[in-house]
Amino acid sequence: MDNALVNYDVLKEKLRGTTVPKPRSGTLSGHAAGEPFDKHVYQLVKKQLPSQTFRQFEYLNDMFRKNPNVIGFEARQALFQSPTVMFLLSRGKNATEHWSEQQLFDEKQNDTADILVVKDGFYEIIDVKTRNMAKSAQAPNIISAYKLAQTCALMLENQEFSAFSINYIEIDWQLEGDKLCCTDAHARRLFSASPSTLYINWAAAMQIQFHVADLDQDFDSTLESWAREYLRHFTAQARKRAKDMITKFVKPFEKYL
Repeated sequence: MDNALVNYDVLKEKLRGTTVPKPRSGTLSGHAAGEPFDKHVYQLVKKQLPSQTFRQFEYLNDMFRKNPNVIGFEARQALFQSPTVMFLLSRGKNATEHWSEQQLFDEKQNDTADILVVKDGFYEIIDVKTRNMAKSAQAPNIISAYKLAQTCALMLENQEFSAFSINYIEIDWQLEGDKLCCTDAHARRLFSASPSTLYINWAAAMQIQFHVADLDQDFDSTLESWAREYLRHFTAQARKRAKDMITKFVKPFEKYL
């Protein structure tokens, strides 16, 4: 992918054919299957960029450690030079307010970034998805459509179009004995996908869903244009959803009021 900090072609080659242990729980779906590969990808990226690669919680702990005299929620949030990046990566008010060496951040499953690469004020956010090739499954939850709309609004409000990227790695795997083997790997950039093609599953907590390997990379305009096009897509879908909700859940019952 152009202008990426990580060399994704090298990363994909190193992933193909590698294995991770089968989860002890025996569960071969969701987080249980994904976590071993997530950590495996992290180690490979860390080898490429050792001093610039973090888990999201590690980066926050490191940033606050390096600024011991910065105390309080607002002051700590201001350590982010980018309001949009702050929105994507920061923790809640109470957790940030009370952070200390005795109350370090831990990893959270809903962190925006599985892997975070930071260089010269640029943040490469990487999310790792896995796909069991033995099953035909619904596309996974990728990111909240509402959260992405908020992100686009912040980018436009602050004219921030070169502060970060959001990239996805998909690992296709199959079970081989007591190991999960990566049969193929794919990398896609969210902001290279046509916004109008992003499917929003309103019944699944407004999640955008897609298989990473299937994500088109046909958008070739600016990030500002991407943000505006996505907001047009999101608001059009929201209006339709609102209209459908009124038709289904309000109109039939109004006569009884």
